[in-house]
Amino acid sequence: MSTEALARLAGERVDHRFKGLPPDADGLTVGELAAQRRNLFTDGFATPVLALSAERLEHNLKLMETYVARHGLAFAPHGKTSMAPQLFQRQIEHGAWGITLAMPHQVRVARAFGVQRVFLANELVDPAALRWVLAELVADPSFRFVCYVDSVRGVELMDAALKGAARPVDVVVELAAGEGARTGVRTEAECAAVADAVASVPTLRLVGVAGYEGEVPQADPKRVDAWLRRLVALAVDFDKAGRFAAAGLDEIVVSAGGSAWFDAVADVFAGIPELSLPVLKLLRSGAYVSHDDGHYRKLTPFNRVPEEGALEPAFRLWAQVVSRPSAEQAFVNAGKRDAAHDLDLPFAQVVRRDGVERPATGISVTALSDQHAWLGTTAEADLEVGDWLGMGLSHPCTSFDKWPLIPLAQADGTVVDYIRTFF
Repeated sequence: MSTEALARLAGERVDHRFKGLPPDADGLTVGELAAQRRNLFTDGFATPVLALSAERLEHNLKLMETYVARHGLAFAPHGKTSMAPQLFQRQIEHGAWGITLAMPHQVRVARAFGVQRVFLANELVDPAALRWVLAELVADPSFRFVCYVDSVRGVELMDAALKGAARPVDVVVELAAGEGARTGVRTEAECAAVADAVASVPTLRLVGVAGYEGEVPQADPKRVDAWLRRLVALAVDFDKAGRFAAAGLDEIVVSAGGSAWFDAVADVFAGIPELSLPVLKLLRSGAYVSHDDGHYRKLTPFNRVPEEGALEPAFRLWAQVVSRPSAEQAFVNAGKRDAAHDLDLPFAQVVRRDGVERPATGISVTALSDQHAWLGTTAEADLEVGDWLGMGLSHPCTSFDKWPLIPLAQADGTVVDYIRTFF
């Protein structure tokens, strides 16, 4: 990645755009503020403020680096989770092959910070976006870009937008996870037709097959395993038919892997037979980087393979009690604009008062308004106006997107850096 572009993030001025930061930091650069190593709890940060644990982030990065290496996988973590180039850099430093993305504007962010390998886990038929991708490919011969195709019509639209291209765009045929799933080709016969359409145009190059097992209807280990075996069989059939040999490739891409079933991906991909070319077994899980306290805590594959380690939830949202109208109810100053709420409500974890932190016993988040969380409290709850409440969150993707600049804090509250997001 571009060290110059990343360094420029430290030169951005702190001001009203970045909620939660100390008001007296206005006018400082992000780098200057980071150098002050302020404490999240005592040095002027204003609630609500979302913090990312420095230690837990590093733990998660190392754990997945070890996991994919142990299983012989290449790793392109899904960047749409964080849209944070600083975290892309950390992921690449921890062995990632490249970064997966979902939308053209996300690719533009990645390229602005020098990401050299992008896997777009989506179809791309917008002419303006395709021409921009082509210009990037032509200008930078080392840039590797791969995207989905899932229809003959899509191939035709891509070819029309790329007429006269000096370099073909690499594509993988997306196999749908089943009837009623999201995008993707539904049958193997249709996959072959799409592959033949790619072979018929000079603007595209077929490099492999891919899909997303998280969309398997009524997903369970048996159904996910069966779909992954279909995906591998499709790659084998394409190879036997000479579809990859005709493209002049160095390797065949076989890709899957969200954050709920990457153990199944590892198991099935370990059995990919020898093909005519080396196989890039590309895993794309993204939520691991911060993990969470709800959805992925329950679904993580490490629950099924605890001997391989455990991810740690790295986010904590701090809010302040602003109202305690009754013994059964209280309100803190963080709501839907601050906390992920699409899968689970936040989880009350700790209360902080006068520098002392204790478990949030008897406290639960029962609802969210735009700017308030509603708390239910029992007789065990020791809670006063002015207390800070630390909450865990569920779903990393909708936590990062609410905070353009996130303090990276050590366990004692010392803020060592600030993570810039681009949504």
